[in-house]
Amino acid sequence: MSLFDDDRPKKQPAHEIGADLALLSVDELSLRIDLLKQEIERLEAEKARKSASKSAAEGLFRS
Repeated sequence: MSLFDDDRPKKQPAHEIGADLALLSVDELSLRIDLLKQEIERLEAEKARKSASKSAAEGLFRS
């Protein structure tokens, strides 16, 4: 083990869709739920941004 291992940024736990949940604690499940909610918010924001851009482009070509 290197002396510099503690300096590395800690990787956030990822969730794999369909993964076995039996071995996770309640705290770990809560963390994954929070991470997935944040990801859903990010996806919805990107979808809204793209929809607005598409609507603006469609409006431009209708005129």
